[in-house]
Amino acid sequence: MSAGQIAALIAAGAFVLLVVLLAIPLIKLGRTLDEATIAIRKTHEGSAPLLQNADRTITHVNTQLQRVDGITTNARSVTGNVSALTSLFTATMGGPLVKTAAFSYGVSKAIRARKASKSGGEKSRRSRRRSAK
Repeated sequence: MSAGQIAALIAAGAFVLLVVLLAIPLIKLGRTLDEATIAIRKTHEGSAPLLQNADRTITHVNTQLQRVDGITTNARSVTGNVSALTSLFTATMGGPLVKTAAFSYGVSKAIRARKASKSGGEKSRRSRRRSAK
């Protein structure tokens, strides 16, 4: 065996060793890709029922929103009617009620003032009688 043949044998051994060292990560990478493919397939199979449930949920929510829309429309109508009724009551009864309240306040104040003046008059008479005795 010549020196060239020995060098060729060493180079071939190094090349085989390099191929073996590179083959291990490539095999692991292939397994990882297989697992990723399986995971994607399972996710795809599981997404169909999920999307169907989401579709049913959205349909149910839309139905409920239509009901709420009807309720808010009715509430808006009731609010308008109450506002009109309040305006009508204020226009027809507001003035007379204010006048009646003012009149009753004035009468009660006058009665209190009269009672106070009578009480004050009796006190002054009592004090005159006591001073005269």
